[in-house]
Amino acid sequence: MILLGQCGVGKTHLAIALAYKAVQHRYKAKFTTISELLHNATKAKKERKYDAFLKSVTNPSVLVIDEIGYFNMNKEEANHFFQIISKRYERGSTILTSNLVFSKWTQIFAGDKVVTTAILDRLLHHSHIINIQGDSYRLKEKKEQGILNSDIYKIEDKSLVQDKEKTEVV
Repeated sequence: MILLGQCGVGKTHLAIALAYKAVQHRYKAKFTTISELLHNATKAKKERKYDAFLKSVTNPSVLVIDEIGYFNMNKEEANHFFQIISKRYERGSTILTSNLVFSKWTQIFAGDKVVTTAILDRLLHHSHIINIQGDSYRLKEKKEQGILNSDIYKIEDKSLVQDKEKTEVV
């Protein structure tokens, strides 16, 4: 499952709720941010514990990877992410959250179109894509009180509105 949307619309909350529901049904689940995941992958590679690391992220029935798109990866990190997605492909459920549409994912993966295509090919094959639209829940109360009137909080990212046939709007 891929949850897309602007900051604050509830992507992480929904991903955690789905993982929690899986745990309630006795499935193993793991939550991580993309930065934590890649840090651990790089560390494991340096310490020659990469196979054990890959096993730790492929074993859970549900893996939640949060915040894809908040920073760009270097080539090594992009390759780590590809390895993780490749190892999980058709073996376990993966829930991703991102603030970027797929057309911008090449910039995330070190500008490498081949790696990006390979990752998206595996991710999109069996996935449900949910595009969450709306204002930030975190800032809703402040906006209603008139505290936040800045244009920065009135972002309308038209790139998040994708082909209606391929996304479900929540």
